[in-house]
Amino acid sequence: MGQTKEQRKRRRCCILCLVAFIILLIIILVPIGVLVIGKNDGSPANGGNKSSDGSGGGTGDGLGGSPDVNPNTIPTAAKGSYLDPFTWYDTRDFNTTYTGETVGGLSVMGLFSKWDDSARPNPNVPPLNEKFEYGKVPMRGVNVGGWLLLEPFITPSFFKKYDLNLGVVDEYTLSAHLGAKATAQTLEKHYATFVTEQTFKEIAEAGLDHVRIPYPYWIVTPEANDPYLPRVGWRYLLRGIEWARKYGLRIKLDLHSIQGGQNGWNHSGRQGILGWVNGTSGEANAQKSLDMHDQLSKFFAQPRYKNIVTLYGLVNEPRMTALPLNEVLNWTANAYEIIRGNGLNAKIVFGDGFLGLENWKGRLPGLEGLVLDVHQYVIFNIGQIAQTHTGKIQFACSGWGAAMSQSNDPTTGFGPTMVGEFGQADTDCVPYLNNVGTGSRWEGDLIFPDPSSSVTTPSCHTGANCSCTIPNSDPSKWSDLYKQFLLMFASAQMESFELAWGWMYWTWDTEDAYQWSYKKGIAAGTIPKIAYERNFTCDDAIPDFQLLGLSEGY
Repeated sequence: MGQTKEQRKRRRCCILCLVAFIILLIIILVPIGVLVIGKNDGSPANGGNKSSDGSGGGTGDGLGGSPDVNPNTIPTAAKGSYLDPFTWYDTRDFNTTYTGETVGGLSVMGLFSKWDDSARPNPNVPPLNEKFEYGKVPMRGVNVGGWLLLEPFITPSFFKKYDLNLGVVDEYTLSAHLGAKATAQTLEKHYATFVTEQTFKEIAEAGLDHVRIPYPYWIVTPEANDPYLPRVGWRYLLRGIEWARKYGLRIKLDLHSIQGGQNGWNHSGRQGILGWVNGTSGEANAQKSLDMHDQLSKFFAQPRYKNIVTLYGLVNEPRMTALPLNEVLNWTANAYEIIRGNGLNAKIVFGDGFLGLENWKGRLPGLEGLVLDVHQYVIFNIGQIAQTHTGKIQFACSGWGAAMSQSNDPTTGFGPTMVGEFGQADTDCVPYLNNVGTGSRWEGDLIFPDPSSSVTTPSCHTGANCSCTIPNSDPSKWSDLYKQFLLMFASAQMESFELAWGWMYWTWDTEDAYQWSYKKGIAAGTIPKIAYERNFTCDDAIPDFQLLGLSEGY
């Protein structure tokens, strides 16, 4: 039986309504689907990381909310592990899709699949996707010390709460005292809050172009019996590199702690332990550290890192005055060959080992792209710390200027030379700088287990009435004359170090060690607001600060 005209009309209306409803669903659901897929396949709509607007993740008691993935997508074997985003304290700017993928045996967790190397931090340096002419253009950088490896004077709040009798003096003893669960809670919160995206933004705004990131071996290949928090810091290291990328900052990776201990100082993780290439476990520890560089260099040879990880550090401050020199040199050559063999073309950086720049001419020949790193301070040497304020600036200009020029010239020194650490502090007064619970050279109450290293007489220029009160006080308590000295001293060092490959200040920020924080120095007027715009040069007259009334002992 045929349909009536009215029935056909109603049928057409129903079809049109259905079509319209389907189109509306498509308009609503397709963008949502694209957004979800973009988040979960590592390819956000902006071609890079998620924005840092606080959206996107967390455990409920951390930062960022709840992971934007289905918990059922986490394999049973991975649940509760460091790969499980539902265990992460902070998920901002992390890809929270579970992945078991590794490169060189190291996880790519948290990374997005796209990146952009077009940023530049300032007009004086090229964008990341253009070559940086090391040796022709000076690097001007800063360390983010005390972040992935605790250093007591940078974050004393972790240590000053404990009685000295408990022996909590470094990250090893702190972790052992806290236990695994509390260590994980305490340190991941620190990783998430001490250095943030804002840190890298401010570094770029300060006219800097490089960031040196110290990190320890246990975030890469932890030892079975160590109390340290294993591997969690690796994810934060990778995110830090991506934040640096966003602001056009190049990275120097700096392995600050190595198996067995390369110097025995608290900033290597464990105070008093020196057994890297020496002692009964020296050969095994040396091989472990080479194996770790094998993994690391495979990972950072990936295309995503070729423009940003331009400086690759072997090991921070190996104490070659106490280690067998030939063993360290052989290890360095072996590490170089492993790294180059894995296709990593970054400059490879090794420490001078406190031997003095003048002693490196002719050593480690034929290793292309090898760079000598020296750390320059005037406060760990009795002769230098006792100089007048005027003398310290003169030394920074003439002494260090000549040393850098000589070292950087392969006809008179090693060749490519950089300053991986320096500072403007003119005393060693800041608490915990010389170890938790010890004093200072400045006041003459520095007591070490080895009496030959102790300093029991004041070391300021006057030799008496040396006080740490002013250097340790808030900058509001400093005189204008003292601030003028600190600014000139910092500027003089920057100029001298730029006679070679450049410099990286130690460190970006601290809790309350004001003379060690680049950020706090800018605020106090004791660090140039823009690194490449300085008002003092070594050609300028240097004031006689003592004659002008600045105390040499405070």
